[in-house]
Amino acid sequence: MLREIYIKNLAVIKEAVIPLTEKLNIFTGETGAGKSILINGINAVLGHRSSKDIVRTGCDKAVITALFTELDEDIIKYLDELGIAHENDEITVTREIGSDGRSIARINHRTASASLMKEIGAMLINIHGQHDNQVLMDSERHLQVLDDFGTDCTFLENYREAFRELQQTAKKLNELRKFEQSRTERTVYLNAIIEEIGELELSENEDETLQKEYETAKNAEKMIIAIKNAVQTITGEDTANDMISSAEFEISRYTENNEELNTLYERLSAVEIELADISSELENLAEKIELDGQRLEYLSTRLNTINKLKRKYATDCNGLIEIYNNACTEITKYESSATEIAELNKKKESLLHTVTERAKALFDYREELGKKFAERVTSELEFLNMPDVVIEVRHEKGKLTVNGMDSVEFLISANKGEALKPISKIASGGELSRIMLALKSVIAGRDNIPTMIFDEIDTGVSGKAAQKIGIKLREIGKIHQVICVTHLSQIAVMADNHLLIEKKTVGERTETDVIQLDFNGRVSEIARIMGGENPSDLMLDTAREEIKKYIME
Repeated sequence: MLREIYIKNLAVIKEAVIPLTEKLNIFTGETGAGKSILINGINAVLGHRSSKDIVRTGCDKAVITALFTELDEDIIKYLDELGIAHENDEITVTREIGSDGRSIARINHRTASASLMKEIGAMLINIHGQHDNQVLMDSERHLQVLDDFGTDCTFLENYREAFRELQQTAKKLNELRKFEQSRTERTVYLNAIIEEIGELELSENEDETLQKEYETAKNAEKMIIAIKNAVQTITGEDTANDMISSAEFEISRYTENNEELNTLYERLSAVEIELADISSELENLAEKIELDGQRLEYLSTRLNTINKLKRKYATDCNGLIEIYNNACTEITKYESSATEIAELNKKKESLLHTVTERAKALFDYREELGKKFAERVTSELEFLNMPDVVIEVRHEKGKLTVNGMDSVEFLISANKGEALKPISKIASGGELSRIMLALKSVIAGRDNIPTMIFDEIDTGVSGKAAQKIGIKLREIGKIHQVICVTHLSQIAVMADNHLLIEKKTVGERTETDVIQLDFNGRVSEIARIMGGENPSDLMLDTAREEIKKYIME
């Protein structure tokens, strides 16, 4: 609940500490005293948009701090997720608005974004002002109101679970179908790669190995001829051996007495032997070299094919192997997608059946809920001095959405004999306020928002109707903390905590104070509301008696 509000330099409020109780808190004051400023301050601390114009003239900034106590489990869980401390289940929420337009938000002195403040604020306080009557004017929001009235959320949860699974399945199916549309063209391309490269059955670095073998094979014939010519040069007539033999013969006669010449003779003999050995090895090598024309042709053809593909795909032999492997992997996915599409189609059909069945169950539940809702709201409106109003829930089937297949709109007949029509076409401002209060009343025990604020709920009403509104607010105050700004004494007398918003002049400045009234203060304020300034003793006695009625409860 909202235990206390501290305000400083907010418009005409210089400084105020506003204590609140857990039941019905009523704010009253003269017109122009600053009641709307209080609501603006609460809105600001809840993260709503604020303007620098609300900063008190001459001040650097406005500060609004709200103390929330007795936090419920939902807000505690959320704060834990955010890592925000809540000692004794309490938090303070502060908003500083600078005169330069800058704004700072804090939760327990920890800086927070306005969006986070707004999100947390929505879990703590529900503010109803005249603009909230748009909920009644907007038929698209009536379904949410009806669901808020219900106590069994199983039907909606079960439906949404199946519906979201259906959405996810349909989304995946659509993606696969789009994928399938491009599959044919892509498959042709991949198959061409697989066929073109795959039939070669390439091995790593094969092009380099083949090139070496090809160069060797291509030069084989020339090598054999060269070897034979070399052998002939060494062993044939008038060749190297003959010349060496002749040289050896010429000097052999003079070696005996000439040691130096003998050495040269021996070297010639060694050369002759070495040449004979070389000649023999060359002949052996020539015999080993094979002349295989078919192999040469094969090598030439395969190398040409590989080189052609290398140029086509701008890569080397190993790159061709990688392209081939990637194509094989990718085409497998294309082939498996067809199977997956078939499976998803079956799943979608099954889920569509489940969703439809659950939508029907949800529709039937809401059909009964609508009847109970209309009965309860009609009863509340009768109590709120609208006995001739008839409200009906028009419930029709529509297309499947995340909220079911239900189309819901509230219809009313404001007077006997009149046809039922949409609320937006016939309800006045005062009627809208009471209808909204009736709705708030019937769903009061069904939500977890601890604090409800009613701003100008009494617009367009007076007399007995105003008294009934006060009674209803007091009843809601037994379930939720209620804060209400009013100008009607019939509502103000029912307060558990009555606060006066009072404007005064201090020096040359206007200031607004927020005063928690005691019994005598309440008597004076109620009498003022009833009869104006300087109320008579009779008016004071009447106010006193009216207040006592509700104090005695």
